[in-house]
Amino acid sequence: MARTRTRTRELYERAKQVFPFGVNSNFRYWGDDTNIFVRGEKGYVFDADENRYIDYRLAFGPVILGHGYPAVVRRVAEAIQDGCMYAATHPLEISVGERVKRLTGMDKVRFATSGTEATMHALRIARAYTGREVVIKFEGDYHGFHDYLLFTTALASRSSLGSRRSPINVPAGSGIPRALHDLVINLPYNDFEALERTVKAKWGNLAAIIVEPIMGNNASVMPVEGWLEHIRRLCTEYGIVMIIDEVKTGFRIARGGAQEYFGVRGDLATYAKSIANGFPLAAIAGTEEVMSVVGPGSVAHGGTYVGNIPGTAAAEVTLELLEKEDILGSIARRGQQLMAGLDRILTDAGLPHFIQGPPQMFGFVLGTDTPPRDYRDCLNTNLALYEHIIMELIERGAIAEPDCREPWFLCYEHSEADIDETLNLYADAVKAVKGAHG
Repeated sequence: MARTRTRTRELYERAKQVFPFGVNSNFRYWGDDTNIFVRGEKGYVFDADENRYIDYRLAFGPVILGHGYPAVVRRVAEAIQDGCMYAATHPLEISVGERVKRLTGMDKVRFATSGTEATMHALRIARAYTGREVVIKFEGDYHGFHDYLLFTTALASRSSLGSRRSPINVPAGSGIPRALHDLVINLPYNDFEALERTVKAKWGNLAAIIVEPIMGNNASVMPVEGWLEHIRRLCTEYGIVMIIDEVKTGFRIARGGAQEYFGVRGDLATYAKSIANGFPLAAIAGTEEVMSVVGPGSVAHGGTYVGNIPGTAAAEVTLELLEKEDILGSIARRGQQLMAGLDRILTDAGLPHFIQGPPQMFGFVLGTDTPPRDYRDCLNTNLALYEHIIMELIERGAIAEPDCREPWFLCYEHSEADIDETLNLYADAVKAVKGAHG
């Protein structure tokens, strides 16, 4: 039975009169199916017509505990009674900084407001530390909306990438200065030979290698054995700063993030999303040596909203709960239940597929049962079939991103009953799609 979306569509028509395409982020635009959500509760979101959806987007990952999590809401409400910002350090910043330092094992921390800001500042720190300018990133990795790294993200088409041996930098759209093209080198993920060859040829001007330890915009493609260690070794050998972008993995796949999960340390790491259960806060953390370049008259870092009270109040509670309780273990168990059920449904339906990643943020592709190693592999899967099934799933009451390159995220408030309901809805969606295609 089709869901009524009358009020949602009315609000979207109003939005189109105010915002380009009716949204404030291009990723929120779904054409006529663009959503207007009015509230979240536990593991659910509700649209303007009060249709409930089990939520596996979770604001693209930040909501680690649950929407409107009571302990977080209470702490933020208490904290903002005395104001939101002072243009000065306050105790919440200090206590959250101490906890970030303890959980990540890093020596020093600076706050930012978003993941985009965190990676942008991390690049500046790396360039200042090394005295070099060029950065290596990997095809399909996304590191925020600043111009410096907005090349060959998950928006790039297969035909635009060029050969594996000499990849083409593909800007994410117009408006990115041509002068920046020569400051970014894109390489295929998990390609040991390409990375080593490039580092040996270009190291004299390489400031940093920035990497998503799990490809958070590419179906949670995992690093193959030795890949992160290979990056670490090359960075150490050639004096390059290794930046681990933990905006998605930080405080989600382990208390200490991907560095704990994989046992590989970066020189810098960036955090956002799960750090504050959806409130605006991000962080750059690093070794004493690399972070020592930051300071007045040395390396610029700042911002009106960095370390804001709502964000740090939310982070104080979120990180305390993650550190002291088995929240990530509980989420993992639900995720394993969901992954196993999806695998069973797709196998029974005769649909080739591969499911991968930690259960707190797993991904999967259709059209192949071979594990994808990089962005190019993911583009060779059946993206259209995946989207068709997800749109049927959304119509039935569970929401994941229709693009298979975005992971499924779980939160602490997702229950066993939610997982069971989702699997029943997904099975119905698969049947509907297979029926439509005969």
